[in-house]
Amino acid sequence: MKNRSELRKHIMNILYQIFIFEESNTDYNVESIIKEEIEVENDFVNSCVLGVLEHQKEIETLANQYLVDWEMKRLSKVDQVILSLGIYELKYTDTPSIVAINEAVELSKSYSDEKVTKMMNGVLDAIYHSEG
Repeated sequence: MKNRSELRKHIMNILYQIFIFEESNTDYNVESIIKEEIEVENDFVNSCVLGVLEHQKEIETLANQYLVDWEMKRLSKVDQVILSLGIYELKYTDTPSIVAINEAVELSKSYSDEKVTKMMNGVLDAIYHSEG
């Protein structure tokens, strides 16, 4: 059984593919992408992927409010995914805020540069303090 930190990497891969498909107007099936990424049905993965997609507009709007001199669509796809997942967990799940922020920052440390990681931490922290 994978822990949630490991599952978040799968969620990131799934959302990354979906974001790429959406940008290129390619048809896709969410369930198929999830099954390709993770063989065992997992409620946490399903709810996070579907939740991010369902709340994508609100998440992007919220991110743009707190991104200084940046916009969500200017971030790399990987960074958009990580930030979206972090905001989703912060706003729409019962994941403790500190865990949601920390997990997003840890993913960012693995897949982004230090500057982006700091920016992401700042955005999530600001959302936590003002939207909490």
